[in-house]
Amino acid sequence: MTTTPVMQAENIVKELGSGAGLVVAVKGVSLELVPGELTLLMGPSGSGKTTLLSILGGIMKSTSGSLRIADTVIDGLSPEELAKVRRDHLGFIFQSYNLFPTLNAIENVRIALDVRGIKGFAATSRSEEVLREVGLGHRLTNYPRNLSGGEQQRVAVARAIASSPSIVLADEPTAALDSENGHAVMALLSRIAKEQHRSVLAVTHDPRTLGYADRVVRIEDGRIVGEERRPEGIDAPEITDLTKRRKLHA
Repeated sequence: MTTTPVMQAENIVKELGSGAGLVVAVKGVSLELVPGELTLLMGPSGSGKTTLLSILGGIMKSTSGSLRIADTVIDGLSPEELAKVRRDHLGFIFQSYNLFPTLNAIENVRIALDVRGIKGFAATSRSEEVLREVGLGHRLTNYPRNLSGGEQQRVAVARAIASSPSIVLADEPTAALDSENGHAVMALLSRIAKEQHRSVLAVTHDPRTLGYADRVVRIEDGRIVGEERRPEGIDAPEITDLTKRRKLHA
C-alpha cells in the first residue's frame, strides 16, 4: 500500500475580517492525508476545524500557505481549474445531508456523476452500484422524505464516492444521527478508506467516532495540538453487512 500523500497542506493560515475585527481562524497548520486511512479532525467549537476543512476542500482560499491535491498545487488556480480539481479528486459529505427533496436516491447520487460528464445508463448503473454498497439496494427509488436520517446520510455517502474520488471530506457526518446510525456511518467511512483505498477526513467532535479512526488530529485555537494513531493490531469496529441488520432509525 502506497503512503504517498494525496493531499499536502503546508503552513496554512486563514484570516477573517480586518482591522480591529481581524481573527486568525487557522494558524500555520500543516497536514498530510494518505490513501487507506480514516483521519478524524477533532476540536471544540471555534477551534478552526470547519474553516480548515473548507480550505482543504478548495471551497475557501487560505490567506497564506500551500495546498497540494493529488499532483496539483491549487494556490493561484482559476475558479474553473479549481472546480476541475474538486470534481476529479474530492467527494463531500455534509452534516445536513444536502439531498434534493424532489429527487429519489438514485437521482441524488446521479447529480455527482452528471457534473463529471457521466450520464445515461452509465450514471444510473453506477448510482445503483454505490447505493447497494452502502446498504440501500432496497431504497433506490425512495425520496428523502421516505428515508430515515441514517439512510439519508448513506445516500450522501454514496454520492460522495460515486465518482471514485481519491479524497472524501466529511463535515460532522454523525452529528444529526442517533448512536446506531452514527456507528453505521462511521463503519462505512472506515470501509471506504480501507477497501477502496481512499483518504477519508472527517471533522467531528463526536467521541463515538474515535474507535473507527486510524489517526486523530486535534486542533485548538486554529493550531494542531496533537496527533494519535490507532495501535497496530487493533482493528476498527465493523458492520460487515448493513442490509442484514435491523432497520436503522433516524
